[in-house]
Amino acid sequence: MHIHTHFSDGTSSPREVVEEAVQARLGCIAITDHDTVDGIVPAREAAASFGLEVLAGIELSSEDAGKDVHILGYLFDLAHEGFQRAVEQFQQARTDRIHRMIEKLKTVGVDNITFEDVAALAQSRALGRLHLATVLKAKGHINDVRQAFPRYIGEGAPAYEPKFKITPEGAIDLIHQAGGIAVMAHPMVTNKDEIIPRLVEAGLDGLEVYYPNTSGTVIQFYEGIAQKHGLLRTGGSDAHGKAKRNTWIAKTMIPYDLVDRMKERAASRMS
Repeated sequence: MHIHTHFSDGTSSPREVVEEAVQARLGCIAITDHDTVDGIVPAREAAASFGLEVLAGIELSSEDAGKDVHILGYLFDLAHEGFQRAVEQFQQARTDRIHRMIEKLKTVGVDNITFEDVAALAQSRALGRLHLATVLKAKGHINDVRQAFPRYIGEGAPAYEPKFKITPEGAIDLIHQAGGIAVMAHPMVTNKDEIIPRLVEAGLDGLEVYYPNTSGTVIQFYEGIAQKHGLLRTGGSDAHGKAKRNTWIAKTMIPYDLVDRMKERAASRMS
């Protein structure tokens, strides 16, 4: 229920994602690229011959008091005009951010990177810092992409540029307007548990309880929070292909009855 493709910051094509999911004997996946839905239809087309179900998904960037709070959307209407306009705005903001960071890099002597270099690494305009870090490595400015963040493009670094974000409540509302359900992504990573009750009041539907490289104790803790607030429990691998070596498709799975509950919630919202 949490997979990225090369349409955002993953390295695998939708077809490659589908093939890996089929090999892992999964019956259902969700494509949840950052601020774009461009990978969903290609994944569905690739999955048709395998009988693999592909749910509509997205991971929206939002912010609360300076802290990233990602909201996963599922089962929304891909054709919803308001949703389409918002996603277009998010992608344009990502493009503008890369342009500004490239200009800032020039002020510290990194003057051989172009926007075209970065754009060539993604199949959409959902560009991120990982793409820029990859170019910095390719151009010889760093030895490892992880070095790019403290040295150049991480918060507090000389070429850092904050990205356009909406509030978590705004992300929840946008997903609901398109008929979908809204889930707080990886709360154990976000570390903003204090806002969960507030997001529940705003209509939050679920928590991503099951997440790779997470202890059983932490999972039980978030299962308890989900139960306390009547939230759906979801989970996924947060797979990014080769961009994240410590997780992969099917590393973290959920039983299909939890998917059924997600569908029931979405159906009740539409009725």
